[in-house]
Amino acid sequence: MSAQRADWQRNHQRLLEVAAAVVARDGAGASLEAIAREAGIGSATLHRHFPSRHALLDEIFLDGVTALSRRADEPDDEPGRALRRWVEELTAYAASTRGLAATLATERASELDCRGILFDAATTLTRRAATTLRPGVTATDLLRLSTAISTATEGDPDTARRLIRLALAGVSLEEREPS
Repeated sequence: MSAQRADWQRNHQRLLEVAAAVVARDGAGASLEAIAREAGIGSATLHRHFPSRHALLDEIFLDGVTALSRRADEPDDEPGRALRRWVEELTAYAASTRGLAATLATERASELDCRGILFDAATTLTRRAATTLRPGVTATDLLRLSTAISTATEGDPDTARRLIRLALAGVSLEEREPS
């Protein structure tokens, strides 16, 4: 590996660590200039590593989103239960990960596209659970519910879980009390 490439990777990792800390503290709207300053670099260097705010946020959240996406592929004999559990986990994760809900609510995609990764997982689970859902319920509907609830409950994953359970009870064909 060349010295320049190793230096670029060190700077990239340092920027990512600093950005994650600043976003955790200040939210998704954190100043890119503040991130660059705290990382000890210029804003032009930050933009060479991350061409947009969305690209930076996607990379910050990629590990957690990827883990959630893999959960969608886990086998479950009850597709409706698997869908409900996954949407609940997504909602609690987004509520406890400052800035994620705001990132997921945006329409712009980056190369990593956390939103797209989650949409694919939600679509897979929604298709499997279609017979347990009210007619017309889509993966997009469930992701919007999750985003709205996690945005409203940022920092409070317990409340996020309770509210998404209530919402999911409303889209389910099963008549039951939410837990």
